[in-house]
Amino acid sequence: MIPDYPNNADGDALRRIATDGSDMSKPMVIDFSVAVPDEISGNHVASAARSAGYDSHVLQDKDSGEWTCYCTKSMIATYESVVSIQEELNEISRPFAGYTDGWGTFGNVDTD
Repeated sequence: MIPDYPNNADGDALRRIATDGSDMSKPMVIDFSVAVPDEISGNHVASAARSAGYDSHVLQDKDSGEWTCYCTKSMIATYESVVSIQEELNEISRPFAGYTDGWGTFGNVDTD
């Protein structure tokens, strides 16, 4: 049974993950994207995120030149947890002119 998620971007993404066969009661690795203005800011966000328990790395998009700090966590993907983490990452990144810019996962279909 697919949980009842809100009709917004996060709810739609969670619904797709559940529909694709992931067990929403089991952990999965989720990558949260934090847009940052430059590499130095990204490295500051990555360091702060690591202190908060995330695996983090900073990459620059080859085509656009934009910088992103990826903050990764293994977690149970509930609507509340996804929204809460995005709020936490906004707080962490705000002093460095960063902001959360989405998330993604491959789910947990093949992890058993």
